[in-house]
Amino acid sequence: MNRTTRHAGSQRHVITALAMALACATLSACASTPVSHVAPPPAPASHDGQAPSSPVPAVGSSEAPASATIARLQQLIDTHQLTELRTTYNATYGASLLFQTSKLSYYVALFHGKQFWRVIQTDSYENAESIYRNFVAQTRKLAQVDIDTTRLQAGNAYAEHLIALNQQHLQNLQQDASYQQQQARQVATAQQQAKQQAVTLSADLHSTSDQLDAMKQRIRALEKQQADPSLILPSITPNTAPAATANNAPAAGTPSS
Repeated sequence: MNRTTRHAGSQRHVITALAMALACATLSACASTPVSHVAPPPAPASHDGQAPSSPVPAVGSSEAPASATIARLQQLIDTHQLTELRTTYNATYGASLLFQTSKLSYYVALFHGKQFWRVIQTDSYENAESIYRNFVAQTRKLAQVDIDTTRLQAGNAYAEHLIALNQQHLQNLQQDASYQQQQARQVATAQQQAKQQAVTLSADLHSTSDQLDAMKQRIRALEKQQADPSLILPSITPNTAPAATANNAPAAGTPSS
């Protein structure tokens, strides 16, 4: 290796060290800087050169940004100089990894809903990936509350729906039971009346049968009498009243008093 090559390598090493130092300083300056006034990064360019719609939330404001990193990011977004490499959503939280191809620089953004929360810039791809993974892990933790809330709300709504259905079913069953009890009471009353009527009819039938038997006996006796050819005269009791009168009459020639 000649001196020129060694000198060029040394310069590259110095430039790289300076770039890393600058990146570290930038990270320290913007690690906790909110970026709610920053518009979203553009969508990554497709193979035909057209940029599809980006999933990153659209946020913008006329207020001045809070740091130079945010101002730079805003400028890059406005001029469409960023390519979206990765984006992860967890409920209403998300993280995006954006790449400035002209400067080989990376921007990692953390956002909530439609508001950017944090933005970190670095020239190291490995560092950008590490920050992105850290942001994604944070979105998972932060989103757990939203996920639990969504699940609980859905569970409560479904439970209320089931309660309404079961309440209606219970009312239907209660109406059916009330109707069945009413019908049972009516049937029991009808049965009791029918039993009483049966007892009365049984007594009436017994009396009628006795009357019918007596009538049949009289009919048979009369039929037998009518069929007898013998002449039977009724016995006549002698009348003793005239004889007594004769005995008590006055003798002839005796004047009556």
